[in-house]
Amino acid sequence: MSLALLPIGLIAVVQTRQIADQSQSSAELSLIAVTDQAATGERTTLQEALGAGRALAAVVKLIGEDSAQCSGILRGYDDESKKFLLVGFVQHDGMMACSSSDKPYDLVNTPVYQAAMERGTVTVSSVERSVVTDGQVVIVTVPVFDGEEVIGFVYISIARDTLEDHEIADFDAPPLSFFTYNDLGQLLTTDQHYGLPDEELPAAYTLNQLTGPSRQVFSAKNQAGIERVYVVVPLIQGTAFAMTVWPSDTPMLQTDFSGRISTLLPIVMWLASLIVAFWSLNRLAITHIRKLGRQMRHFALNRTLPRMSLGERVPFEIFTMEQTFLGMAKSILQDEARQEDSLREKNILLKEVHHRVKNNLQLISSIMSMQIRQAPTEANRKVLQRLQDRILSLATVHKSLYQDDEMSRVDAGILLREIVSQSLAVGLPPNANVDIKEDYDNIMIGADDAAPMSLLVSEAVTNALKYISADTGGAKRIVVSLKKTAAETAQLRVENTLGDVVPESGTGLGSRLIQAFTRQLGGTLEIDEAEDVYKLELTFPVPLAEKKANDF
Repeated sequence: MSLALLPIGLIAVVQTRQIADQSQSSAELSLIAVTDQAATGERTTLQEALGAGRALAAVVKLIGEDSAQCSGILRGYDDESKKFLLVGFVQHDGMMACSSSDKPYDLVNTPVYQAAMERGTVTVSSVERSVVTDGQVVIVTVPVFDGEEVIGFVYISIARDTLEDHEIADFDAPPLSFFTYNDLGQLLTTDQHYGLPDEELPAAYTLNQLTGPSRQVFSAKNQAGIERVYVVVPLIQGTAFAMTVWPSDTPMLQTDFSGRISTLLPIVMWLASLIVAFWSLNRLAITHIRKLGRQMRHFALNRTLPRMSLGERVPFEIFTMEQTFLGMAKSILQDEARQEDSLREKNILLKEVHHRVKNNLQLISSIMSMQIRQAPTEANRKVLQRLQDRILSLATVHKSLYQDDEMSRVDAGILLREIVSQSLAVGLPPNANVDIKEDYDNIMIGADDAAPMSLLVSEAVTNALKYISADTGGAKRIVVSLKKTAAETAQLRVENTLGDVVPESGTGLGSRLIQAFTRQLGGTLEIDEAEDVYKLELTFPVPLAEKKANDF
């Protein structure tokens, strides 16, 4: 129903709007007509002055430099017309030797001369006190050309009182103010009896912006911030203009009440139909859809089926949707239960694998202990002990993995503490008098990083035990620390004291293994060997997500 009424309502609104626009156009034409009528005197006088200037321009050009003959012709014309204060010809150098007053005048420093010579077009200017005639005058200048060169201009002076001699009060609804201005925005004449023009000028525009070729009606705020209606009509095309100012509630612009009601009635009817349609849709569908949506959200958050159905008075389509949702929810719960059982079994099997790998590595370590006791030389025993340390480090990693419920990450701090303790127990003889300092942060690392990390720490601690000696203060010290330096970055530090005794150089296998484990961890290794301290620092990433493992 609402969709059916929409085109009819739109047609009614458009037609009513067209009638309102026509009424508005008629009101604007009425204001333009009043403004034209009010400006009749100014238009007639200025157009006569313009026509006289163009005719006299041809005359003075023919006479040339005969000032007496020129003045006689201009005086005769002025006596005949009796509308102008002075008619003259101003030469290119600013001297007016030819005029209806038979007196020479120097206008070279006047704004009228400068504007006329600079622009080379017809100008209309207002002068508060003329150097030629006393009083307030309006001056019309018409350029005189010799080819394309301006050789002077005809100068016509009109008393401002002559232009302002009209009665706006004779109209049934007079404007608030009436004035004329030129294309530069300079006021020519004003109606001082019906409001000050400075107060009624538009605040958003300057007068020189309102000098278009066509008549125009627009609304804007005046200088006092009051909404006004402005009407502009040209008096001389592109040169002089008239403007009237009207109150915003002027009767000519007001539309009747029935017109406004006829515009709103189709809209009100269509809105009423929308309200009825929305109420029906809400009662029959939206309420039940919201309940079904709440059931879905509850299932998504709690994984529990709704206790109550939507009811018997639900439309068949929504009832079908509810039954489909319940069937899907039950299927999801069953699938999730099977997945949880499968995951639990896989975790148990994986823990069992780690546990058996740890036991097998410890068994290999026990066999190696027996082999160490039977080794013929000390060098053989040391080689077997190093292999045994590495095997025990791997066993420790698998032990940490099957003891952790997640099995994908291990606590590096706990892991390193156990490995260092194990390495010290094997490689540090009794009464060695070595100060051991350990400092670990609880950093979770991936299972792929746990093995190279454990082997690297085992190699580093073994090297520290191998090359440790008393420093200049007579102390032996080993420092192992693991610190988190950024959100996804950690630093491992192993250092030991050095003395004056230079230890025997080994095979270099430990250093090569440390470099290989560093590459596998994706870190950077820095070794600093000072006078009495050997320091190994490894900076490596600890991403929150799983990272790709690197090969040796």
